[in-house]
Amino acid sequence: MNSVHHRTTTVEGHEIFYREAGPIDAPAIVLLHGYPTSSFMFRELIPLLAGEYHVIAPDHLGFGRSAVPGVEEFDYTFDALAELTDGLLDQLGLDSYALYVQDYGAPIGWRLALKHPERISAVVTQNGNGYEEGFVESFWADVWAYAANPGPETEPAVRAALSHDAIRWQYVHGVPDPSVVSPDTWEHDFALVSREGNDEVQLALFRDYPNNRPLYPLLHEFLRTSGVPVLAVWGRNDEIFGPDGARAFAHDAEDVEVHLIDGGHFLLESQLDVVAGYLRGFLGRVLG
Repeated sequence: MNSVHHRTTTVEGHEIFYREAGPIDAPAIVLLHGYPTSSFMFRELIPLLAGEYHVIAPDHLGFGRSAVPGVEEFDYTFDALAELTDGLLDQLGLDSYALYVQDYGAPIGWRLALKHPERISAVVTQNGNGYEEGFVESFWADVWAYAANPGPETEPAVRAALSHDAIRWQYVHGVPDPSVVSPDTWEHDFALVSREGNDEVQLALFRDYPNNRPLYPLLHEFLRTSGVPVLAVWGRNDEIFGPDGARAFAHDAEDVEVHLIDGGHFLLESQLDVVAGYLRGFLGRVLG
């Protein structure tokens, strides 16, 4: 078993926690988590990659074991989270890396790719949206309404996403056998989201989420012009980012694999071996 190191560093005055494993001289892969979780979602994937790759999995500010400054201390936007991630990777001396993005990790990863296109060796998106086709309207309508008009009429619907039941739903919806998903996942996430002041952090990011959509045409241009290889490995039953979001990467990426798997949003919890198999095959082919 490859050892996984649990580290904390300071980036722009903020404590950032990250998991690190594998030889530092091996090809690097950066794992970027989504809402409402942390690098905890990669706890079982990291050892499967660490024999051949240098693996880095940070917790975004406001999530997991990274610091959680209040909204009066830090302006929570996806731009700001991407800048902190970029700062961490600079500290670690990573000038070339593959990206694995999921959910919130996608808009953070897209910003890294647009800022440093020469650094991106490959892109893996696991239910990490980059196209309008991916949005499931029944889920996103409340987010769009809240972001357009934050206030007492629109906030309750998005605040409900912070509840225990809503977080559990993110893990079990679309999973053929929900009993294979450990309750530790949603209990872990709910406890951290429920920390004092974290609700305002999450609401700030809900309000900022529409600002990710204008990046999509820039992402598509990057995919067309860079030739970066793309693996879209997706829970096809995801009711947040639907399978059309996976298929859409084939519109622009020249070297693309799309695999739709019988599962939901947090595919690693129910189909870890399948995802890891596709991932290792893809990385072995494109990174050597």
